[in-house]
Amino acid sequence: MGRENHTIVTEFILVGFSNFPDLQVMLFLVFSLMYLVTLMGNIIIITTIQLNRSLHIPMYFFLSILSFSEICYSLVIIPNMLANLLREKKTISFIGCVTQMFLFLGFGCTNCMLLAVMGYDRYVSICKPLRYQILMNQRLCTKLVACSATTGFLFSTSETIIIFTLPFCGPNKIKHFFCDLSPLLELACSRNYIGEIVITIISFLVVICSFLFILLSYILIANTVLKIPTTAGKRKAFSTCASHLIVVVVHFGCASIIYLRPKSSYTLDETTFISVSYTMVTPFLNPLVYSLRNKDVQIALKKSLGKSSCTQRM
Repeated sequence: MGRENHTIVTEFILVGFSNFPDLQVMLFLVFSLMYLVTLMGNIIIITTIQLNRSLHIPMYFFLSILSFSEICYSLVIIPNMLANLLREKKTISFIGCVTQMFLFLGFGCTNCMLLAVMGYDRYVSICKPLRYQILMNQRLCTKLVACSATTGFLFSTSETIIIFTLPFCGPNKIKHFFCDLSPLLELACSRNYIGEIVITIISFLVVICSFLFILLSYILIANTVLKIPTTAGKRKAFSTCASHLIVVVVHFGCASIIYLRPKSSYTLDETTFISVSYTMVTPFLNPLVYSLRNKDVQIALKKSLGKSSCTQRM
């Protein structure tokens, strides 16, 4: 009987935005526009960095990797969410749910670590400028990216295994618009207390440790910048960090609210809209922040646009 019960759930129903039936079409239009801007913005950043040799430095190498990761991160969630806004049957298969969670957590963890790596890059650039080229060589940069992705997906694999080795034999309605940790833990027929502790530790390591590493980097940066005698020098040093700081605050702020909050501290509607902030708003803001606030990217983008317009005229 136990085995039979454990095989009942073959698909899940994503409740998502079902509590807002009158807003489904409007949400679809708004989210579709944001998703298109996210895709186009990140693709433009990657292309601009690849085509302009002046941007072939570690800072923009990491930015291009982050943009690629953000594209994959949003691709895992958003298309299915948009489809569910328009269809009556909002289901996802068991295997589809496993895959979605694995990829979402993998790219999410990778993004946190990439932001920490970018913080370290800013520290070396400002605090050790004479050794920057030696310390942040291409080999090290590639290793840091590989390490971030490997660690991120190892954490993701661990969390996904813990969740989906639990028996799902009862209700199959996920109180979310995608397969996330907490809503699936609520549906499981039994508890794995050790597994839940492991998930909490992983969430703490990824979110808090990455953020503390970035915070330490910026404390050391601030200490160095304050020693610069001229105001113009201080402004120039801080300006290279502004875009990264904005993205860090938004990314880690949203992640900590969702993954480090006490259980049941938010209603379904509140959780849904908070989740929109880190699945849609953060990837949407990244290209806008880096293109609007970064002069190097702006100049390179204008050059690329100028070359393409000249080519068209010829």
